[in-house]
Amino acid sequence: MNKSFLKFITDFGPLLIFFTIYYKSGNNLKIAIPPLIISTIIAVGIIYFVEKKIPFVPLIGGIVITIFGGLTLYFNNPVFIYMKPTIVNILFAVILIVSKSLYQKNFLKFFLQTAFQLNDIGWDKLNFRWAYFFIFLALLNEVVWRTQPETTWVNFKVWGILPITVIFTAFQIPLINKYKI
Repeated sequence: MNKSFLKFITDFGPLLIFFTIYYKSGNNLKIAIPPLIISTIIAVGIIYFVEKKIPFVPLIGGIVITIFGGLTLYFNNPVFIYMKPTIVNILFAVILIVSKSLYQKNFLKFFLQTAFQLNDIGWDKLNFRWAYFFIFLALLNEVVWRTQPETTWVNFKVWGILPITVIFTAFQIPLINKYKI
């Protein structure tokens, strides 16, 4: 099986399972969250089995989904699952900003240097752009879940964040080309 196809399935499969079960269950988070948690754990296991390592982002995502999904079920309160994207995006932004500002380490470079090579100015600009983008996604998630019905938030989570991220990524291509080594 193609590794990029497997990565796509392990990244988005749990989300698609959640979306499908949510709508087939009559918009019931309590029914859709356990399959989300289980499929996320299975996806991390598949990545480990294939690559013999667990990448940082899927591991953190799996832990956070398990914790916040579990809290949503335990307390019967959807606020926990609504806030999960906010917390994950803020966490990523803080890691990118703090690692560069305090420790002079560029985490984005660490994770992406095998994909492409940039000079230090390019990596720094890309690092901070992604940090600010994660903050934007966190704020956008807060606005959506606090002002819209649950079904709108679920649609935004599944069908909104991915296209926004793809568009943002595409807008980074000129920066990457400008600072490419």
